[in-house]
Amino acid sequence: MGSYYYLVSQLPYLIFGQKPPMSSAAFKALAKTLISEGDAALLETVELEPQPLKQGDKSPSYANKALASGSGFIDGWREWERTLRLNVARHRAIKSNHEELILVEPPMFPIDAATAAVKAVIATESPLAGEILIDKARWNAIDVLQGFDYFGRDSIFAYLLKLILLERQEKFKTEEGFTEYKSLYASILGSAQSGTRVGEPK
Repeated sequence: MGSYYYLVSQLPYLIFGQKPPMSSAAFKALAKTLISEGDAALLETVELEPQPLKQGDKSPSYANKALASGSGFIDGWREWERTLRLNVARHRAIKSNHEELILVEPPMFPIDAATAAVKAVIATESPLAGEILIDKARWNAIDVLQGFDYFGRDSIFAYLLKLILLERQEKFKTEEGFTEYKSLYASILGSAQSGTRVGEPK
């Protein structure tokens, strides 16, 4: 347990929306040198995906719960994420009048996962804003699932999940920046072709 305490106590504090202080891959490499072999193996299974795809599957249905992993935290996370994704799919199908696409009736528990799905689909017309709402709900769920295990293996699993979320947020920022660049480029090109300077009233 001493190495677990040492590892967690030295880690930079994570804040939602910040730039990740290290990559998830670097964290896993570091953690594996200080935790047990069994926990290192479990660390490799920690990901946003609620359950790994079976061989031959092109997309997951999440019809059934994932098999037990040996970690209450990981199992709790997988069921939370499964509930979220099934509810998002259901509400998007209803919103687009394609209820025939609802192949699996989503569970209502954990209730915060079901609620987050509704808010993300209904509360905003911006896909990016919706994804950020979902990631914030995921962040909060990780805190709840970790509980008071501040220096045990659950805190290490939780830290990895949060790093993965921060990396996801960075990807959104990159894509958003590229979209803004394309918009600005089109504006400059259009102005050049029309003889109008950028910023001049039209």
